[in-house]
Amino acid sequence: MDRKEFIKNSAILGGATILPINNVFSQSVNEASIDKLVDSNGNFIQKPLPYSKTFLEPYMDEETLHLHYEFHHGGAVKGANKDLGNIKKNLDSGEMDSVDLWTRKLSYHFSSHVLHTIFWTNLTNKKNEPKAELLRQIEKDFGSFDKLKSYIAKVSKSVEGSGWGILGYQPFSQSLTLLQCENHQKLTQWGVIPILVIDVWEHAYYLKHKNMRGDFVDTIMEIINWDNVAQRFANAKKIN
Repeated sequence: MDRKEFIKNSAILGGATILPINNVFSQSVNEASIDKLVDSNGNFIQKPLPYSKTFLEPYMDEETLHLHYEFHHGGAVKGANKDLGNIKKNLDSGEMDSVDLWTRKLSYHFSSHVLHTIFWTNLTNKKNEPKAELLRQIEKDFGSFDKLKSYIAKVSKSVEGSGWGILGYQPFSQSLTLLQCENHQKLTQWGVIPILVIDVWEHAYYLKHKNMRGDFVDTIMEIINWDNVAQRFANAKKIN
């Protein structure tokens, strides 16, 4: 896929268009990639977790994982389908008075769906580190793996309100970059492809860590699945 085609197909991320059947996320269904966000009819779907709800213990407790996956991520999927349906109704009826509302809501809910889908696969239950091509890119862009860890931890811990710390690949500069995302869709950077995300909404940590977001981020940094991040990095580099 060339850059022009990617930009065209990724317009949904801004909530600007109805999800096209050939956009980058739809293609992932046909190409058997690690994400599957829509079905063949363009409806948003939630994949099963890639592990049991006790798999991440003691780092993340079963109850938190259950509530987070079923109600927060699941609610975003339901919301995105509702938003998309209302946009289509507005287009069919020609009544555009509320289409901007549903477009904003779709940006919020669908971005949540994208990030949560990545988040679950980014986690494992044992400590590991990046290697090979990903490690070389980290060292090139940030100086060292330790510097990247300090950077992403700081970015995640200091999000104002609710949001995410995001490590992404920017195809325009062919480099890794850090984003401090508010909510699910604010302060993003056009073109960036997320490869590692850290959820710092309170629902991700409050049952176990109370109001200690920093403790949660430090815990998550211990169980990042860097093999998954490397796979996402390799996939992202194919978009140029």
